[in-house]
Amino acid sequence: MSIFSFFKKGLEKTATSIKRSISGLFTGTKAWDDETYAKLEQALIATDLGPTVTATLVADLKDRYIRGKIATDADIIAACSENILAILNTPPTPPINVNPDGPTVILMVGVNGSGKTTSIAKLAHSFMQEGKKVVLGAGDTFRAAGATQMQIWAQRLGCPVVEGKLGGDSAAVAFDAIKAGIARQADYVIIDTAGRQHTRGDLMAELEKVKRIIGKALPSAPHEIWLTVDASIGSNALTQAREFGKLFPITGLVLTKLDGTGRGGIVVAIKQELGYPVRYVGLGETIDALQPFNAEDFTAALFAPGEA
Repeated sequence: MSIFSFFKKGLEKTATSIKRSISGLFTGTKAWDDETYAKLEQALIATDLGPTVTATLVADLKDRYIRGKIATDADIIAACSENILAILNTPPTPPINVNPDGPTVILMVGVNGSGKTTSIAKLAHSFMQEGKKVVLGAGDTFRAAGATQMQIWAQRLGCPVVEGKLGGDSAAVAFDAIKAGIARQADYVIIDTAGRQHTRGDLMAELEKVKRIIGKALPSAPHEIWLTVDASIGSNALTQAREFGKLFPITGLVLTKLDGTGRGGIVVAIKQELGYPVRYVGLGETIDALQPFNAEDFTAALFAPGEA
């Protein structure tokens, strides 16, 4: 299946919601008025594009309509698509900061239930499919199920994993995982962390310790800090991204469960407000359903022809 096909299938609910909100706005001879714009604004916000992105889209549509540049549903879709693609490509997504002198260390953070551990396994699979060597660090020592889940995935993948004792020091696990990655000449070391509620300052501070210890194991690490966010929670995902960004220099987002929601617009909202590059998106349950983010494919899928 092509990446676009993954996006089209995964974004079907969001795309249908958007098309339904736009369909029929130019039905009949009635000119657009404030009520028309208000309906469109409400519909776009419902997909969690957010008030800022929605205001940008509606203002542009108003301007184009006044100037006689749009007259059909297709024109509206083309204008929205153009604006969203511009937002997603500004600034351009930088390449992953690959370490030329040893393993590239990716620290994964996020709250419980965001799909972080599963995403790590899928990410490892993706790298391994490219012929890369991967070592996993089961740093979620505060949750027995977290370590067990990582063990199961590691066995399925045939990937080495470094573990710690339940309730043990997660920073020590991260340290040992990096040392194991160096010894095994791994290309990537991906470190899981215990889920942290962004509202708990004390728990968030523990993540800072993990980051500091990682730097002692390998001075240039972590090379990437990726935040896993559940796209199905809509605007709350933006809040989480904002708060985690106050503590860490987030270098990438992994948006999970995008296929199960009509709120795919949150990708655009986060990008516009925070500028974090979206690295991967989860578009299903299978091992290959975590796909590298592509702005062009995402936008095309968001407005792909289909049910309205």
